[in-house]
Amino acid sequence: MEQYKQEFIEFMVDSEVLKFGEFTLKSGRKSPFFMNAGAYVTGLQLRKLGEYYAKAIHDNFSLDFDVLFGPAYKGIPLAVSTAMALSSLYGKEVRYCSNRKEVKDHGDTGILLGSGLYDKDRVIMIEDVTTSGKSIEETYPIIKAQADVEIKGLIVSLNRMEVGLSGKMSALEEIKEKYGIEARSIVNMKEVTECLYNKNIKGRIVIDDTIKAALDDYYEEYGVK
Repeated sequence: MEQYKQEFIEFMVDSEVLKFGEFTLKSGRKSPFFMNAGAYVTGLQLRKLGEYYAKAIHDNFSLDFDVLFGPAYKGIPLAVSTAMALSSLYGKEVRYCSNRKEVKDHGDTGILLGSGLYDKDRVIMIEDVTTSGKSIEETYPIIKAQADVEIKGLIVSLNRMEVGLSGKMSALEEIKEKYGIEARSIVNMKEVTECLYNKNIKGRIVIDDTIKAALDDYYEEYGVK
């Protein structure tokens, strides 16, 4: 596993973004882990987060694109911090863009925030985590309605590696099948488990035998076969 992936996993835990226990997801599933990117709240956290995303984009998609699109609302700081990191790490200048939940009819009008979208733009979408692919379902038509753009891929921080709405394949695989969009992640749950199992991080074991057993049971039921 690449060093930045190991660092990112510990960063999620240290930032209290990735937690283990008992959680009820929007889907109704009882999950032994939960990720909340809204817990990244400091300047240092956002700077580091942007750097991890930038490295994953570089490794998975190269830097041959023009726009980072972050769906409202959580995608906005992700797009901004990652655009800044791409500039500082690689000298790559890209524009950031997001949608608004409601169309603005005065001043900076329209449904987009940040840069506009133009014909022949190459776009990378950026999100925190995708469980069902619902946000893509909402934002994909918005992007395609603005201009004749090429969506080169979707990058998320964590691939939960569980079946999506179809019950047959992962949410990221469903996105590729439905929209033709390559979807990648900084890390996946297999890597998270391998990295954290019985590992002492700042005086505590994050994934002990009990949590490991709960994860195994969860993926037996919901994991991609």
